[in-house]
Amino acid sequence: MTPSEHVEMPSMGTGMVGGDRPPAFGRAKIDERFKDLNDPFREVPDDTEVDSQGLLDDANIDEVLDRLDQELVALKDVKGRIHEIASLLLIDRLRRGIGLEADAPTLHMSFTGNPGTGKTTVAMRMAKVLHKLGYLRKGHLVSVTRDDLVGQYVGHTAPKTRAVLERAMGGVLFIDEAYHIYRVDNERDYGQETVELLLEVMEKDRADLVVIMAGYKQQMNRFFSDVPGLSSRIAHHIDFPDYAPDELMAIAHLMLERERYRFAPDAETAFEDYLRIRASQPRFANGRSVRNALDRLRMRHAIRVHESAAKGRRLTKKDLITIEAEDVHKSRVFDSGFYRDDERAAPSLTGTAT
Repeated sequence: MTPSEHVEMPSMGTGMVGGDRPPAFGRAKIDERFKDLNDPFREVPDDTEVDSQGLLDDANIDEVLDRLDQELVALKDVKGRIHEIASLLLIDRLRRGIGLEADAPTLHMSFTGNPGTGKTTVAMRMAKVLHKLGYLRKGHLVSVTRDDLVGQYVGHTAPKTRAVLERAMGGVLFIDEAYHIYRVDNERDYGQETVELLLEVMEKDRADLVVIMAGYKQQMNRFFSDVPGLSSRIAHHIDFPDYAPDELMAIAHLMLERERYRFAPDAETAFEDYLRIRASQPRFANGRSVRNALDRLRMRHAIRVHESAAKGRRLTKKDLITIEAEDVHKSRVFDSGFYRDDERAAPSLTGTAT
């Protein structure tokens, strides 16, 4: 965290925000026709129409959800859960418009899965969805790890954790590798203080902060078992599966198109072979490994085209945008028994799990 990102330390009573706190969820602006009613549930006629289309147009939530579909391949169940949450909040906003108040739904989440399965991207899109639907004031994402939350000596942890929580208020706090926060087997671990502050804020400020904890599924399950009360505060446990081979190729095509490249037909076959081999090797990171591989392909493509031009060959647009099979086959992943050093850009099982 840079010095400019620090904010004034909150008092940290029972909640994080003081008198300038935004209206609680369910207490937003009510239609003038219903604001003076004592009991809208009984006094508003059942056949009263609500402006559902106006709300849809105002929130423009379809744009965010469509962008999610465009940016992320597969993940049908994940996207389905996001649509469900969006539907809940849309209907809640319509209910508030006629005075039907409701407590804020608990939207804290757990994202589990291997590296490169889209957890961080989904968290960013979730923040935007929740902001557009009026659940969050700001809709920003603050991404942290244990090092940002837990101190190294007595009295250091609480200020660090409080500063992060204050910075995240009004948005989403994304805790990567959350199971590292508290090491239950170490009785001197300062992470327990962070956990206690998180538990308090997740309950008392749930209308102004969404916490998303992410990591490997097995470790996250153990973490929830070790920390009583944490799992019950998380309403949505979402698993991000590994990508199938055809889905990895779809990701590759999406990334190449975004960068204005394309595969030659034989290069596409070669890259399918590359992914099959690479996926069987250590530290494979799904979409992240595809991105790393394409970055190296672009480098080999650039070297090949540059050398061709240096020899006097006149280049065309096709030369500049086409990945050839030789660019793929130059990867030493194809060497039997060889695990290339620069493939280690993908995280290990103890690395970043997003």
